[in-house]
Amino acid sequence: MTDEIRLEGLGVTPGVLDTIVTLAVRGIDGLAFASSGHGIGGLVNRASGKAAEFTVDDDGAVAVKVHITVVYGTPLMDVARTVQAAIADAIHSQIGARVGAVDVYIDDVEFSA
Repeated sequence: MTDEIRLEGLGVTPGVLDTIVTLAVRGIDGLAFASSGHGIGGLVNRASGKAAEFTVDDDGAVAVKVHITVVYGTPLMDVARTVQAAIADAIHSQIGARVGAVDVYIDDVEFSA
């Protein structure tokens, strides 16, 4: 699917936004890495291969839905808030778009071996 997301006359593909999101959260404490090598653990949807879902509201604000996996023992709210801030800052700084929402869904907890 190559549907562009239109932002104030700028067309951005979801793949570009996926890359921005993936790089934004790299290295966040408590965010698990995927063992499959497909990027940040829990961020790459194993069914679609995408890091997140993106929509733009009537006012031009970007909304992001992202699913993550966290490391056991890490405060879930801390990880989610850090992910939200990192994604919002990265999208705003990279493409200049206002971010209306970053919804974080914690799908799994990874236990150390």
